[in-house]
Amino acid sequence: MRAGNDFDAAGEGSKSRPADSDLAEQALDELEWRDARRSATDRGPKFTMARRAALAGGGAGLASMLLAACSSSNDKASASSPSGTFGSSKKLKFVFVNHVTTNPFFVPTRYGAQDACDLLGCEYQWTGSENSNVNEMVNAMSTAITGGADGIAVALVDNKAFNSPTDSAIKAGIPVVGYNADAEDNGRLAYIGQDLFASGQEMGKRIVELVGDGDVALFIATPGSTNLQPRIDGALSVLKGHSGIKTSTVATGAALPAELSTIDSYVTGHSGVKGLFAVDAGSTQGVAQVMQKHSLRGKGVKGGGYDITPTTQKLLAADQIDFTIDQQPYLQGFLPVLELYLYAVSKTLTGMADVNTGLKFLDKDTVKPYNSTKSRYEGTSKAAGVSKA
Repeated sequence: MRAGNDFDAAGEGSKSRPADSDLAEQALDELEWRDARRSATDRGPKFTMARRAALAGGGAGLASMLLAACSSSNDKASASSPSGTFGSSKKLKFVFVNHVTTNPFFVPTRYGAQDACDLLGCEYQWTGSENSNVNEMVNAMSTAITGGADGIAVALVDNKAFNSPTDSAIKAGIPVVGYNADAEDNGRLAYIGQDLFASGQEMGKRIVELVGDGDVALFIATPGSTNLQPRIDGALSVLKGHSGIKTSTVATGAALPAELSTIDSYVTGHSGVKGLFAVDAGSTQGVAQVMQKHSLRGKGVKGGGYDITPTTQKLLAADQIDFTIDQQPYLQGFLPVLELYLYAVSKTLTGMADVNTGLKFLDKDTVKPYNSTKSRYEGTSKAAGVSKA
């Protein structure tokens, strides 16, 4: 999916730079410090005079001196290469097993994985299921194990199905991390993703503030899925303490068209509903689209959910829903590669760490930077860096 690596030249050019003389003095100090550590005693005066001449010579001399300061004849490996930095020349291959491989939510996740691979000189494969078929995901994971992957990142959307393949992978010396969804009893070495139940509780509190009293619908793509069920459980744990709020839970399905039509049908049959809220990216986008279609904001209906697809961002800015929650999907691709890589090159000494990728409520005002820029971080651009929308 990576289209290019061009950086924003305008952005780089806008940074303030120290004076040439300051850079030269820094370079000179570095070179003279290195000379002091060398055993040869006849280099100091000769090199120092040459450097002073280069300093007086302006740009050309400065350039050559800076190059010398950044390198050394005694350096045996380049710090800019992964093999030199981490002491490993093997090109590692990692496998991401996903539950909805074509869902737009995971576009920035894939960009994050690719960017980390570009930095570290490794590669990754994106596989799994398009519609949360756990058997397809388990088969993909088994293929990764038999294929000798150097590490596996898996969305643990089932509490038990991935336990056996995870154990098999670790027994075979293949590290496994969970991302986006976690399973309590799974033997994965780390989890990178949102604290799902806690985020649901926070959404429940926000619903109480917005709605007060009335009928509320909670939409979930796949009930029981460990990446979604904890959210809705967290929300319900808060809402059940408010007798004035009556909740209905509605399954929408994993495919975007089905999610939209299910939400639309619900609204058509429940004209008195006071709030529409979702716990997954597709259903949240569907809520925003249906609220716009039926002009529900003018009728006082509240709405919100999770994640930041381009459509959700635009409709949030247009005040069609009240909020969405950003869980930083880019990090859910970038950090698993980083952890798996470090675990491999350190020979298991370091790398593994649970990471909560966050709970960030966005409203019509705080979403503005998301809409005014394009970036790989939010899946709105293939190019590196951040540019104007």
